[in-house]
Amino acid sequence: MSSDYQSARIALGARLRELRVEAGLNGKQLAAELGWPPSKVSKLENAKQSPTAEDLRALASALGVPEVQAELMGRLRSLETHYAAWRRQLAAGVRARQEAWQATENSTAEVRNFETACIPGLLQTAEYARHMFQRTTALHRTPPDIEAGVNARMQRQQALYMPGRDFRFLIWEPALHMLLCPREVMAGQLDRLTGVFGMSSVHLGIVPLGADLTVVPTHGFWLFDDRLVMVETIGAELRLTDRAEVDLYRTVWNELEQAAVTGPQAHRVIVRARATLDLM
Repeated sequence: MSSDYQSARIALGARLRELRVEAGLNGKQLAAELGWPPSKVSKLENAKQSPTAEDLRALASALGVPEVQAELMGRLRSLETHYAAWRRQLAAGVRARQEAWQATENSTAEVRNFETACIPGLLQTAEYARHMFQRTTALHRTPPDIEAGVNARMQRQQALYMPGRDFRFLIWEPALHMLLCPREVMAGQLDRLTGVFGMSSVHLGIVPLGADLTVVPTHGFWLFDDRLVMVETIGAELRLTDRAEVDLYRTVWNELEQAAVTGPQAHRVIVRARATLDLM
């Protein structure tokens, strides 16, 4: 996936190559000067690896251009605003992360969320959210403040009842069958989903299996008005603000929305998924 993050990393790598060439060194010579593995300089310059602040300080010193250190640090900060590893994002626990999401949502009139494998956080039951947080904190080995995180997520959901807000959710049908929690918890979660129909601020659509799709739903994403896209990968969260990328995700959203079923049809898809739990 092309992103502001990768574009910034490519630009930083190109700048490092330019500085090395100006210093009259090849990659192996520079790596030897720094005591690095021979491949590290190539990885940094070709955007295969992101530098640390210490890497940039060492490079500026080794290349004899300490005056560019501030510039390189600025480029690194710009890069990091678009990419935040989950280990760092969750360093203060899941509660802090939920409160950060709430701040972003509260500054947005129209929130759009597409999910491929799980129920959207703003529509989750407390029990479902609890199991999701347990998986997240175990995977990333971050502080297990599960109950505080669940409470914060439930607090976020109060926005669904505020007048003047517009929340639009699309769920790919397989997410209704993904057992990320015990069956009885999933049953309660699907019951909760059927209860959101009729809420004035919530629009829920299901992209059914067998639907004709013009785009590939490779991952979930959030659209905040038309100013910000947030994407959660396994390893990190991406924040995309480039106009071309926001427009791209808006196009994908529109295509998925065209393929989705809503109202009674969406209700029937959820009820069918709920019925399969009783057959297991």
